[in-house]
Amino acid sequence: MRSRGIGMAMRLLVAVMVLEGMAGTSHAGLFGADETPGERFRKATAREAEYCATHKIKPTNRRCDITTLQPADPLATEEGRFAHSIRIPNPVPADSGYKPGMTPEQYFDHLCKTEAGEFIYKTVEDVEGLYMMRPRKGATDFELEHLYALEDPYGHENWEATAPAPAFVHPGQYGFLEMPITDRREPDWRKKYVHSSLMVPPQPGANIQRYFGYDGRNQKSLQKEYDVNRKSRHGYTWRGITRPHDREMGIAGGELIVLDLEANEVLAVRRGYIRSGDVRKNLTGVWWLGGHVCKSDSTRLFRTVEYIAQVLHPVPTQNKETFHVTK
Repeated sequence: MRSRGIGMAMRLLVAVMVLEGMAGTSHAGLFGADETPGERFRKATAREAEYCATHKIKPTNRRCDITTLQPADPLATEEGRFAHSIRIPNPVPADSGYKPGMTPEQYFDHLCKTEAGEFIYKTVEDVEGLYMMRPRKGATDFELEHLYALEDPYGHENWEATAPAPAFVHPGQYGFLEMPITDRREPDWRKKYVHSSLMVPPQPGANIQRYFGYDGRNQKSLQKEYDVNRKSRHGYTWRGITRPHDREMGIAGGELIVLDLEANEVLAVRRGYIRSGDVRKNLTGVWWLGGHVCKSDSTRLFRTVEYIAQVLHPVPTQNKETFHVTK
């Protein structure tokens, strides 16, 4: 019994020494000396592309999809071009401060300290509704694992892409949310769970879809209507930050911009950064959902709603169960 106990103790000691050795190993040591997240990503996707080209892959096997993804084009849409045309009071400098020899961690910490933050220039009281100027699209797992496929991994939240209205429209928040008409449609199986207006396709000539009426409890209370023009005076948009060294170091930046649309005035800017590329258990080393954000940054799920509400204060009397926009 004693010898068995000594053997177990020795095995435990060896295990502890191994773990301590791993803890002291840098990311560069684990993934390859002086290898950047960009180099790691390109090598991984090249190997996967070669495998897909030399093996017969079943149509139901989607593993090769990641090799066909392209870098996001920020200027591919009118909404994207407008977002990138906005001049803000505190633009990022052309020189990001990157120095040769910086590690991803060092460069990321530098960006967090010198550029990230919430900058509110003016607040507005009694805001009834909000215009989402640039609706996001839902991200697939492969896009979340891709270094370049998402323009703004920092600001992306799938709830904002797939079901933003309940987060913005409910008692205590805004009375309505407007956005350009999107190609997303409610699936037929949702018919018995939602208000009938959500199943109606847009009418010819309509440019805006507007959500209203949600009581915060019953999802059938949320309604949708179409219009030619928006009713909102205030809105928000977003854009990614693109500079030479950021993605190569596994870093993505993004800005959320709150605007007075009638005065053409920037009211607030939230800028932040996220770092990935050090994930050990997937193909590319990238997984944006688990990325590192600046220490002072919020990681709460509905941080976008909370930030906008700090700038555009909702009408206090909108704590009612229904709200309808009179045309």
